[in-house]
Amino acid sequence: MQLEIGKVYEGKVKGITKFGAFVELDKDTTGMVHISEVANTFVNDINEHIKEGETVKVKVLSVGEDNKISLSIKKALPAPPKKSFDRRSSGDRPAQQGGRPQNSAPRRRSFDRPEPQDFAKNPPPVYDPADNARDAGFEDMLSRFKATSEERMSDLKHVMDGKRRNTSRRK
Repeated sequence: MQLEIGKVYEGKVKGITKFGAFVELDKDTTGMVHISEVANTFVNDINEHIKEGETVKVKVLSVGEDNKISLSIKKALPAPPKKSFDRRSSGDRPAQQGGRPQNSAPRRRSFDRPEPQDFAKNPPPVYDPADNARDAGFEDMLSRFKATSEERMSDLKHVMDGKRRNTSRRK
């Protein structure tokens, strides 16, 4: 039998192991379905999903140079329905079991990122070299650049030295 990769075939489960199942497509052709390709959910025990002698539909994933055929049952199944996300606020939704109560608002913690509208009110300062170029010559711009870079480097060294010194040694 000439197999086409990506095509769905029907076969009979001939053997089950802890890592997968062997499916016979015809007398001379047998392929293996890995345990991860049995179902759309996590499979701990393959015997809960398929039985030996059962007829299953499989999709051919690959055919190796040594004629090893890799099959998939879950890719031969119709795609599971996608979950739709409700875009309403949490107050409009009914409380879910084990979830947050209906009336509680999400908490904002100090390590959360600021909201985009925070920057709209107070935008961070932006350095524009063109502003300085109109009023100052090259030497003035260079000296300002050196001063700011030296300040940044000294701040960085100060922080790094503090981290190195604060290691405590137990005696």
